[in-house]
Amino acid sequence: MTKTSSTYDAIVIGVGGMGSAALYHLARRGKKVLGLERYDIPHQMGSSHGLTRIIRLAYYEHPSYVPLLCRSYELWRALEQEAGEQLLHITGSVDAGPRDSDVVQGALRACQLHQLPHQLLTSAELSARYPGYALPAGHLALLQPEGGFLLSERCIVQHVIQAQACGAEVHAREAVLDWEPLADGVRVRTDRGVYTAEKLVISAGPWASRFIIPLAGKLQPERQVLAWFQPLQPPLFKLGAFPVFNLKVEEGRFYGMPVFHIPGFKVGCYHHLGEKVDPDAMDRECHARDEALLRRFVERYFPAGAGPLMSMRACIFTNTADEHFVLGLHPDHPQVAIAAGFSGHGFKFCSVVGEIMADLAIDGGSPHDLAFFDLGRLP
Repeated sequence: MTKTSSTYDAIVIGVGGMGSAALYHLARRGKKVLGLERYDIPHQMGSSHGLTRIIRLAYYEHPSYVPLLCRSYELWRALEQEAGEQLLHITGSVDAGPRDSDVVQGALRACQLHQLPHQLLTSAELSARYPGYALPAGHLALLQPEGGFLLSERCIVQHVIQAQACGAEVHAREAVLDWEPLADGVRVRTDRGVYTAEKLVISAGPWASRFIIPLAGKLQPERQVLAWFQPLQPPLFKLGAFPVFNLKVEEGRFYGMPVFHIPGFKVGCYHHLGEKVDPDAMDRECHARDEALLRRFVERYFPAGAGPLMSMRACIFTNTADEHFVLGLHPDHPQVAIAAGFSGHGFKFCSVVGEIMADLAIDGGSPHDLAFFDLGRLP
């Protein structure tokens, strides 16, 4: 059924992690806003499914992220209060690897620069405190008490519900075909209708470059797989006894979190098998080779957790060349705000990115320092 043409203050393309938060912040500020989502809300075709996502303050990737993370925590807790639902679970976080690794030294630098509480533990000290961990001798672990995980799909649902309560209109299963700039805004055409607005937010995940010409060739979708293994010693991996982790080992960089809602503890490998994909043609099944990569890691570093496979999910990373985000205004059309390229570590920032997108759409700028995320830095 084709809808009639309608006019809004703002339209958000893509109502996943980032788009749902942008929708919420725009609606809370009294804007008439429309969210357009190609799939269900939430769905399992992008980057935010699989129940949980890690959040951590000791950000080895770059200290510039820490102020955004502090604001993100504030906003997640505010959303919890508004929704009456726990979305954030604090477990502590472990960033570990060889003493001179980028993970350990970067996490330490972030903690020191931003005066975050932390402890440095040897692998033996870590295992004594958390016996599920069995890292090699000579590795160091930075323990930061405020790390944890978010219920990613519930976060999306609550951002949408609270946005709707503020008057937002949301259309699922409505594919955006194209958009064009107008003298006083934008026109968006979908498979169901045509809409106009003063401002546009594009948060389309692995499909973002199809809607933003300056991003063409600068975003690379990648197949990612998550697995849940039944612990052989369940008490060691239960919520409250097992901090989330970000580990640099000789096999690569891995992450994981305690048992929660699925009877297994969750693990993943950044850049998994390095499979560059078209998001519309990606293999979404999980295979023996996917399990084998993750099982080898678990057997070596978490042997008490290396029981039978409980579940697997495939999702998508959308990588930039430097693995940092793209946040800002469209270089040719300042009425369009862009959130893209979250490179496998973006979900924890959804709440603050939503705030930033509302800032950009309403005011044309944000109090948050976005220079680090400028599109112009990418080759």
